[in-house]
Amino acid sequence: MTHPTTLYEPIIGLEIHAELMTNSKMFCPCQVVDSVEAEPNTAVCPVCLGMPGMLPVINRRAVEFAMRVALALNCEVQRHNIFARKNYFYPDLPKGYQISQYELPIGLRGWLDVELEDGTTKRIGIRRVHMEEDTGKLTHLEGGGSLVDYNRSGVPLLEIVSEPEIYSGEEARAYAMKIRQMLRYLGVNAGDLEKGVFRVEPNISIRPIGTTAFGKRTELKNLNSFKSLADGTAFEIARQTAVLNSGGQVVQETRGWHDTKRITFSQRSKEEAEDYRYFPEPDLPPLAISDEWIAAVKASLPELPDAKVARYQSDYGLSAYDSRVLTEEQAVAAWFETAVSTPTSPDPKTIANWIINNLFSLMNEHKQSIDAIRVTPGGLAELVGLVEQRAINNNTAKEVLAEMFTSGQSAPVIVQAQGLAQVSDEGAITAVIERTLDANPDNVAAYLGGKEKLIGFFVGQVMREMRGKADPAVVNRLLAAALAARRDAAG
Repeated sequence: MTHPTTLYEPIIGLEIHAELMTNSKMFCPCQVVDSVEAEPNTAVCPVCLGMPGMLPVINRRAVEFAMRVALALNCEVQRHNIFARKNYFYPDLPKGYQISQYELPIGLRGWLDVELEDGTTKRIGIRRVHMEEDTGKLTHLEGGGSLVDYNRSGVPLLEIVSEPEIYSGEEARAYAMKIRQMLRYLGVNAGDLEKGVFRVEPNISIRPIGTTAFGKRTELKNLNSFKSLADGTAFEIARQTAVLNSGGQVVQETRGWHDTKRITFSQRSKEEAEDYRYFPEPDLPPLAISDEWIAAVKASLPELPDAKVARYQSDYGLSAYDSRVLTEEQAVAAWFETAVSTPTSPDPKTIANWIINNLFSLMNEHKQSIDAIRVTPGGLAELVGLVEQRAINNNTAKEVLAEMFTSGQSAPVIVQAQGLAQVSDEGAITAVIERTLDANPDNVAAYLGGKEKLIGFFVGQVMREMRGKADPAVVNRLLAAALAARRDAAG
């Protein structure tokens, strides 16, 4: 893909840092706490503070989580792993180095299929997946100076590095969102960008079309939303293009994203790998991963989003779009499957339509997640069943669902209490039709004169008088008969 109106094409690789949801830190027994809400520097110990003589111990659960991710991303899980010291000096790094993986990471040579906005699917390579410890958190004060909180220091961190096979901000967003979805399905990461437990850092460069050498790259930080990722990447592509078009040179550096001004700004020069002076961590032995351990972790993997989408299409007859919408959140998918497994549940397509078109609207209106709503899967199936049994019509069902959402009452109770049962009595409906036609002689004449679209007007009037409770199919049939009779009477 080429960048429009330029002679350059962008080349983007993404680094994703995901904190693993273990109870304790990567190399010490300190509890993992919410780095936003917890009191600063309360979840620390001599090990994660880098005190002299303190020895790290590998968190087995963190390794298993890393294996889950590597397997889900189709990586080759490495049997022999080495931790290394990544040396650099920054106030949020108490030891003066970060324990990470370099030459021998846990996962190599994977891939991920990503659905793009135009409906196509693109396979993006995964270069590596490696384990490391997180750093502390710096808060810069407006008047100068900074505060440091080491609660996050030592939290298990997984870095997922893509191949430079992404060519736009939109592709970057789609890839990052797919990674986030998968991590949440695996139960290893909460996916919260605002709290920094899921961080995306694109490496962006441009090069003349037709060339193969990479240009100077910039790494973009401070991206707290997927929109910021797409917009920041697009801005940086445009900025680098303008620099080269003006005869300048792109500087290899780390840049921040200003979320208010919607621009990037220089932070510091970008280090190369050799600048970190990697060497094997002397206080940790090599990590050996057996075939049996890999097999056990693989067997424990949940059904992943792509497999679930395929199953929804084959087993439930849903469209690809509806399947993707319902599987975006694991909790929604579980809710849907509970609803369709109800013994008296209507057709899965019908349940899916009610969730997507009606339940989601109420959830957005009330700002509630699927886990918090008062409507149960069985309750929705019961409501849709009343529609299919013609006990209530579709419009009434929407009103009942809104009441279920706020009160938590069942559909039959609401229908009974509010007298919402559908009226199918032909005599009662005919009487209302005749009154409606008598009250609108001009429209009747226009209809008989050829303006047959007025049928909708008459239906609306009848339904309004009957408070929306009339059976629409019966109304339409009897109304057509009444108008035909008046046409015959008119000659």
